[in-house]
Amino acid sequence: MHAMQYELTLPADYDMGVIRGRVARVGHLLDDWDGLGFKTYLLRERGVHGSPVNQYAPFYLWNTVEGMNRFLWGGAFQGLVNDFGRPEVLGWSGLAYEEGDAAASPAVVAVRRRQPITEGGELAAVMEDAVGETRRLAGEDGAVLAAAAVDPHRWELVHFSLWEHDTPKAEGDVFQVLHLSAPGRAVLPRGRQW
Repeated sequence: MHAMQYELTLPADYDMGVIRGRVARVGHLLDDWDGLGFKTYLLRERGVHGSPVNQYAPFYLWNTVEGMNRFLWGGAFQGLVNDFGRPEVLGWSGLAYEEGDAAASPAVVAVRRRQPITEGGELAAVMEDAVGETRRLAGEDGAVLAAAAVDPHRWELVHFSLWEHDTPKAEGDVFQVLHLSAPGRAVLPRGRQW
């Protein structure tokens, strides 16, 4: 399991209807993408849910590296690059994944929390805490799903969750969910990933 995200931070006066229209036109193209667990088409609007920026920031959870590579190098990603330039693509190795009590509900918002892993801590304990946080988030009322992943280059954890309502019980950046492509969500491995 591999997590991936890129962020397009847009001008404060940017018409976010352009992003909504783009997702309405192309969002379905990954609805059956082989190797993809899910892609959430995410939007932050300045002033909504405390966001200081306008941003388009899709988040992916991949079942296979081959599916991810086919997306990045096989042409699908090039459309975004042609329209907005080449963003930095963040990647994390999967630690844990859980379905929530509201797994069958449509997701309204997503919460992403990135946090550095400080020096001196026992790595096994830090990772177990991340697994526990994933279980806790998935158990909260209204949780659709929760995941945790780690970037051992930057020593950074990411916690990601989807919610059926716009009052999530998670801390972090809150995004509106415009579309969810989830062709391999049912086969994402549950629980701890090692």
